[in-house]
Amino acid sequence: MSKVTEGSKIKVHYTGKLEDGTKFDSSAGRDPLQFTVGQGQVIKGFDDGVLDMEVGDNKTITIPAEQAYGEYREELITKVKADQFPDNFEVKQGVRVQARSPENQLVQFVIKEVDGDDVKLDANHELAGKTLIFDLELVEINA
Repeated sequence: MSKVTEGSKIKVHYTGKLEDGTKFDSSAGRDPLQFTVGQGQVIKGFDDGVLDMEVGDNKTITIPAEQAYGEYREELITKVKADQFPDNFEVKQGVRVQARSPENQLVQFVIKEVDGDDVKLDANHELAGKTLIFDLELVEINA
């Protein structure tokens, strides 16, 4: 039976949870996740976690923040004035927005807080700073 190695093209079903058991993603009811191991198509800890699995194997992996979406970084929070948003835009906590950086890169933000005319934007990934736990089932290996 062949095992997953660097460069293997695989299909895997997964359920992602946080340490408190909150489920944040799952392939249940969908096609399995397909990727080439070691190509950076998934977070590093996920890439490393599937190595040596065989078709039919089930495994739970725990991925620390630094091998997932990184640590939460305060420097990725910025304040802007509410009047910088379009007139018809509802500025409220939890809303996702995107803007261009000075380098013309598209940056995703979540409105973290609204305090009068001040709006605090957070560019951290929603899973930054979190340990992730994945239940995996290897479905297929193609070379």
